[in-house]
Order: sequence, then structure tokens, then C-alpha cells
Amino acid sequence: MTKKELANIAVSLLEKEYPEAICSLNYTDPFQLLIATRLSAQCTDARVNMVTPALFEAFPDAKSMASAPLERVEELIKTCGLYKTKAKDLIGIGKGIIENFGGKVPDTIEELITLPGVGRKTANLIVGDVYKKPAVVTDTHFIRIVNRLGLTKTREPYKLEKELKELLPPDKSNDFCHRTVLHGRAVCTARKAYCEKCVMSNICKKVGVK
Repeated sequence: MTKKELANIAVSLLEKEYPEAICSLNYTDPFQLLIATRLSAQCTDARVNMVTPALFEAFPDAKSMASAPLERVEELIKTCGLYKTKAKDLIGIGKGIIENFGGKVPDTIEELITLPGVGRKTANLIVGDVYKKPAVVTDTHFIRIVNRLGLTKTREPYKLEKELKELLPPDKSNDFCHRTVLHGRAVCTARKAYCEKCVMSNICKKVGVK
């Protein structure tokens, strides 16, 4: 079986197991998803979803965020961790969108990563979820699962992103990333892989991993 064939089978199996491939961050527009994703670094999505309602009520768009008082942003996101760095980035993201992109969240990875604190993982999420372009979001769950499946032997995010873009169906790659996150939380966890209840156990290279 080729890696591309393996990838297609994995995509199909996870589609059946997790029909709804949705992002676990709450948002109503591209700007909010971008901000929420920046906040999620080294923080749970559940915690981010507790913080963003008040943050977006105070600063609902790029224009208001660009002129937000730093201390106020810090106060609103303090429980997300690394809040001082994140607060500066959020304001910088607002300014960057206003000054460089006419107030609209850009739709390419190359443009998105010019914004403060925005890396390729975040950029791929925006490009995939918002603009419906092929994307590979190298979440820690995704990295762990594609390695265990034998689709790659690297854990370096950029290299892995390029490899998996060659293997995954372009129109299904983004949803597959969301599904691996769900699977990584429920079954193929970092602490232990529960192979006995995994829908991919018959194709996995690491069945029985502890």
C-alpha cells in the first residue's frame, strides 16, 4: 500500500467516525478566528472560548483591536497564559490588517504569516476554515497521529505540512486535520493509544503503542 492510498483510507475512516469536522474555537468571522487561534497557543480551546466573548465585545474587529489599550487587552486575556506577549500580538494583528490588508483578514499563508504571532499552523487554519482552500494544520494531535500511521517520519511542522499536502486529497485535507484532533483527544492520545477502539487500527503502523 502506498502512502497516498493509506492517507485516503485514513481520511475515509475518520469521516465516518467524526462526521462533523468542526473547529472547536468559537468565532463569527475571520478576524475572530484569527485572534482565537493566536490565543490558543499553549492554552486549551475551552479556556479560549471562555475568554473571547468579553474580548470581542470590547474589541470586535481589527480597527478596534488596533487601537486597544495594551493593559485592557492583557486584563481580558490574562487566564490564557503568556498574556503579555499575546496581548501585544493581538494589537499588532489588528494594526497589520488595517495598515497592510485594507481591514480584511488575508487569504494566503504568505500574507498571514507577516502578522505578529501568526505562524503557518494558524495561517493554514484560516486559509482552510475561512477561505476553503486546501490546508494542513500541524496540530500536535495531527503530528502524533500521522506519525503513528506511518504517513511520515518527521515531527518538524513545516516539513510535515509539505509531505502531507502531497498525500491528502486537497478538498479533504483541512477537515482531516480537524478530525485527527478529535481522534487524538478521544482515542489516540499522547499518553496512551487506545488501539482496541480505534477505527484505524487495521492500517496503523503503531498498533499497541503505549
